[in-house]
Order: sequence, then C-alpha cells, then structure tokens
Amino acid sequence: MSARPKRKAAEAAIAKLTTSQDQKPKRQRTTTTFKPVTSSPAPVTSPSPAPQDRTAQKSKLKQKKKPPAKAKVTAADEEPSNALAASSTGPQYWLIKAEPETRIENGVDVKFSIDDLREKKISQWDGVRNFEARNIMRDKMKIGDLCFFYHSNCKLPGIAGIAEVVREGYPDYTAFDPKHPYFDPKSDTDNPKWMMVDVRFVRKLRRFISLKELQHDGDVTEGKVPAVALKDMFLLRRGRLSVQPVRPVEWDYILSLEGDEEGSVET
Repeated sequence: MSARPKRKAAEAAIAKLTTSQDQKPKRQRTTTTFKPVTSSPAPVTSPSPAPQDRTAQKSKLKQKKKPPAKAKVTAADEEPSNALAASSTGPQYWLIKAEPETRIENGVDVKFSIDDLREKKISQWDGVRNFEARNIMRDKMKIGDLCFFYHSNCKLPGIAGIAEVVREGYPDYTAFDPKHPYFDPKSDTDNPKWMMVDVRFVRKLRRFISLKELQHDGDVTEGKVPAVALKDMFLLRRGRLSVQPVRPVEWDYILSLEGDEEGSVET
C-alpha cells in the first residue's frame, strides 16, 4: 500500500472528528445573584447583677424613700430671750423689774420705782445678776426699744409705766465695786461678767396694771378671749426673770387695759 492512500485516510479521520465536535451543543454559563439575608438582631441582655450589686440597689431605693430629717431644736431655740419681741419694722418690747419699796442690801437701799425714774429722767439699769437677763441686755436690747416698768418684790406687783432704751449694753461697773450691793468678785474690768443698759422715763400708765389682773386675763382654763393674747406671756410662765421679752400682741393688749391704747408721754 502506497503512502498516499494512508495520508488520505488520516485526513478523512481528522475531518470527521472536527465535524462531530462542531455539532455538539454549547453549554451556557449561568450567573447566580446572592441576596444578603437580613434578620432581626438578637436582643442584647444585660448580665444579672451579682448579689452585692442587688444589695447596693436596694439600699439606694431605701435612701430615696426616707423622709427628710427634721431640723434639730437647739438650746438657743428654746431660750425665752429669743422670743419674737417685735415686728421686723417696729421697736422691740421688754419688761424690766425694779423694787419700789425699801430694801437694804449690804447697807444700801436698793429701792427704785417708776417715780424715781421719772425724777432722774435717765438711769442705768444695773445690778442684774442673772445670765439670761444679762444676755438680753447685751445681745438683744436696742436703742428705741420700749419697756414696761414693773414693780416687783412688793405688796402689789405689776406694771407701773413705760421706759425707753437709750444706750445699748455695756459693762456693769457696779460689779467691780466692793461697796456696791451687787458686787461680784469674779467680775473685773479685763473680763466683765455683767452688762447693763440705760433707760429713759417715758410715762406712767394711766392706771396700774397688777400681776393679779394679768394672771386672771391670761388664765386659759376659763376660756376667756384675753387668754389668747396673754396665754404665752413670759411674765406668767417664768415670772422671776428681771429682764424679759414681751410680744407685740401682749404689749398692745396690756396698753388697752389702761383705757387708752396710745396714751400720752409725760416729760
């Protein structure tokens, strides 16, 4: 067999193979689009508090529920000298005591009545040896304040007149004098223990207002109208103090008892 027929047979085989490949269907490529999957986020939970944290939370709630603490009442709040003696715009009112009848103390007559003050016009209010009364004269009494002049330690105690403060508290030098009835060896010029004020005579009351009358009007057990004005009067509760506060309502009521609320000023 010659080489030419073999060559033709080979070419025919290659041609047949090529034709069969061309007749096979072509595969189509497909693309797949992936959509993101959305889902609701999982709830975030806080970890449970430890036992110590729970205790702290309960204590905080208790503190919030506690009512506000009440203000403490100090001794100064309870002192009668801190009582409201006047309005914020007017003078303060006081009651000062003196003995109108003769009494000898350390060889000296300590008598001093409303008539003695009228004769002197102005007098120092010395001889006070009570710390509460001293504090009133030292810290509370001001120029222009008015005072009921009270007759004390006598047969008929009561209010006889009105005086005015004309000098504020200063050292009571009578305590330094060994010859004075109210000498105090524990008081000296470097460290004065006692104080006094100066008062001026204003007038006598149109009528004498006795302690007995004030006690009667201030008796709350009988349900009288005046008791509202005098029920808390310092004179009726702790009468022994020689210098004491008077409330405006008490001052006005007592002046009404003399028949003239304003009264006249004697000179």
